[in-house]
Amino acid sequence: MALPHAQLLDVIGVRPLGDKLIDSFSTSLIKTDRLQLLHLVLPARHDVPEHHVEQECSIHCLEGDVEVAMPGGSRRLAPGDLIVLPARQKYSLRARELDSAVLMTLLLHHGDAGPGAP
Repeated sequence: MALPHAQLLDVIGVRPLGDKLIDSFSTSLIKTDRLQLLHLVLPARHDVPEHHVEQECSIHCLEGDVEVAMPGGSRRLAPGDLIVLPARQKYSLRARELDSAVLMTLLLHHGDAGPGAP
């Protein structure tokens, strides 16, 4: 059974989970025709394989230590760091030594992030 998405004007909590992170799972927080917010939980030393989305997207590290690897190099995100990726940028994610969580914001086209979306 899918979890319900928040609705427009709902307050959505995205605070660090701390000790509860290990027992949490990734979820889509809200999805509209033009926007999707994903709370991705990444266990330590876990990779999300390379993929891309059609529009720009942002990745905001909420807790942990996350590496965003791209063909031209990688960026390391600590809590509070944010990166905006250009449209169709290939990337993969890796939680380094710590369990980690990121807030990913996707711009959608008619409810679709395109091929390869997480």
